[in-house]
Amino acid sequence: MSSSDTPDPVGGTAGSTAVAHPPVAHTEEAHHLGHTLKPRHMTMLALGGAIGAGLFVSTGAGIHTAGPGILISYALASVLVLLVMRMLGEMAAAVPRSGSFSEYAGAAFGRWAGFTVGWLYWWMVTIVLAVEASGAAAIAHGWLPGVPIWVFSLVIMLVFTGANLLAVRSFGESEFWFATIKILAIVGFLILGALAIMGWLPDADAPGLDNLTGKGGFLPNGWDGVIAGLLAVAFSFGGLEIVTIAAAESDNPARNVARAVRAAVWRILLFYIGSVAIIATLLPWDSDRLGSPYVSVLEDIGIPGAANVMDIVVFTALLSALNSMLYGASRMAFSLSKRGEGPRRLSRVAGNGVPRVAVLASSAFGFIAALLNVWWPEQVFKHLLNSVGAMLLFVWFAIAASQLVLRRRIEREDPDRLIVRMWAFPYLTWFVMIALAAVSILMLFDADARPQLLSSVVVVAVVLAFALVREGRRRGLRKRARARF
Repeated sequence: MSSSDTPDPVGGTAGSTAVAHPPVAHTEEAHHLGHTLKPRHMTMLALGGAIGAGLFVSTGAGIHTAGPGILISYALASVLVLLVMRMLGEMAAAVPRSGSFSEYAGAAFGRWAGFTVGWLYWWMVTIVLAVEASGAAAIAHGWLPGVPIWVFSLVIMLVFTGANLLAVRSFGESEFWFATIKILAIVGFLILGALAIMGWLPDADAPGLDNLTGKGGFLPNGWDGVIAGLLAVAFSFGGLEIVTIAAAESDNPARNVARAVRAAVWRILLFYIGSVAIIATLLPWDSDRLGSPYVSVLEDIGIPGAANVMDIVVFTALLSALNSMLYGASRMAFSLSKRGEGPRRLSRVAGNGVPRVAVLASSAFGFIAALLNVWWPEQVFKHLLNSVGAMLLFVWFAIAASQLVLRRRIEREDPDRLIVRMWAFPYLTWFVMIALAAVSILMLFDADARPQLLSSVVVVAVVLAFALVREGRRRGLRKRARARF
């Protein structure tokens, strides 16, 4: 048996792209994905996906909702995402796959599960990348008001579609530098904020702990505010999972994904919690300047042109997140196609190792959604956005449930593959599943979050029903085929 046919503990073979079933035979010429991503590319890809406009723009809304207690909200959300990524890192290091959690769900529960998780994730990220494109276009329109926003949206989507059609190493390099710019900006903000808090900057007055403990105390809106804040920030960390999708295109998937997951998760937690702590310390939680919290802090510190500086940083962050999301969507579509769960043409790979048809298909929906966001933001796009409002909860739950099943299978068949291990298994895995269910219940009783949850549930139900009907038809065809012989 060749090395490419090494038994795979989660089903199939280590060299195949299928997990729970053999790969579907294709008549078209196909190539394998490239394997040129380095650990630094993978880490920055994760950071690029997770650090979007939400960190720079939405932080103020969270602080206004929960007061300084938003730090508890972020801490709770951080623990949850840390555990989810640990589970996903365990599976991705053991069996790297371009479909990542979609393939693991299929291996654990059947093809219907892989189909459902994969296409729901694809739907989610294509909607999100449209949001990023529209946000970046709005900033560019502020710089050049004579150019319509839809033109900027179109140009941005064209540019990043082209970037994703390049060899994966070129894409990795571009994302590395995009992510580097915003990371440097965050690090600079953390340093300046810490100096201002300690009173070491000439133009900034040290507030001490007044903004954390005064004006109603640390929890001015009580625990209800913390819960509302948790619902507001729980989805801020979406995008980290892209690093496990990229593992299949790295030169050493098992080792690189383990390193990238550790590095990305801890950096994300530092950037988010550190930034929020500085803002909550330097600005009163009831300030009317929390609409642009980073700009307000930098202006108070005495940074000239703070608004223009942050416009550039946010613009870069949006483009970087869009770039990562388009990559994740195209690889998920490619993986689904290779497993026979999507149109065959999506699995065709160009000579440079890029699934160009999958990239074009994913960006085409992004084009449409971005224009809908510009032309009919309330009438059409709001409903599309609601449909993915709670989708990340479903994906995270699927990751936890899959790890619960596959961990035992890998331990039984090939324990040496467990390079990364989930802590306190299975107790923390069950804790995550219960916590995600609790967050869903909280969303149901929150007036702002309820439409998102219900819309997402409808989409999940439709895709799941389609997957089950599809699987039932396949089983019927197999039974009739066996009956003939």
